[in-house]
Amino acid sequence: MDAFLIILTGSLVAVSCAILGSFLILRKMSMVGDAISHSVLPGIVIAFFIAGSMQSIWMLIGAGILGVLTTFLIEFFHQKGRLQTDASIGVTFTWLFALGVILVTYYAGNAHIDQDCILHGEIAYVPIDLIYNSDGDVIGPKAVIILSFVLAVIVAFVILFYKELFITTFDPSFAQAIGISTSKWHYLLMGLVSLTTVASFESVGAILVVALLIAPAASAYLITTKLKLMLVLSSLFGILSSFLGYWLSYLLDGSIAGAIVTISGAIFAICYATVRLKK
Repeated sequence: MDAFLIILTGSLVAVSCAILGSFLILRKMSMVGDAISHSVLPGIVIAFFIAGSMQSIWMLIGAGILGVLTTFLIEFFHQKGRLQTDASIGVTFTWLFALGVILVTYYAGNAHIDQDCILHGEIAYVPIDLIYNSDGDVIGPKAVIILSFVLAVIVAFVILFYKELFITTFDPSFAQAIGISTSKWHYLLMGLVSLTTVASFESVGAILVVALLIAPAASAYLITTKLKLMLVLSSLFGILSSFLGYWLSYLLDGSIAGAIVTISGAIFAICYATVRLKK
């Protein structure tokens, strides 16, 4: 059962990240997930000041606000400051992450707010991190419940607003011409990226989230140019990475997150080699 819960959690994260990552790669913003995963640290520290505990909804709220702020600053520096997107991402997340490190060092040194908590995570703890009802009965693993909700939101969003996402991704000029706000859909998409990152970092770690945002979608992009097929393939690659990654870590007695990322890289290499051989 523990193996099933770990693989299920990894798969939920992988599919959520694969769907969003497909849009990020097509928009040439694949490293936004990395920026958000680092820049949420100040929000977590500030939320700790307010709530006085790591086990609080304030932690998610604080991290979520900083994640959205990160996407706003990246777009602001890109549009108003005329910086290239990669430069905007680099300036924003390094500054916010450094600010978070300072806050942790001077004001939350005794709290468990460090790189192991925020960046690395530990997916192996999923089966023992449970949610209980008022009677003390187990409802289920916290990560599985939260990530299932996040995935449902993402799937519903993509299904309901597929046309707007498609147009603003492939032809933003045409979208503006017909009255579709590109900035609105950009921030909505980035908000979902922020939500996914924040919801995932406690259980699986932000590094794994960043890898799953990029590798499965990049692998699918090598194979197809059709968006719907790309979404399906990237999701399947993410699930396969979680499944094979867990058993690889079991055989090697190593890091589960590291094994999942390794399998994701191997899948990308296979896709790349296959495409090159066909040419």
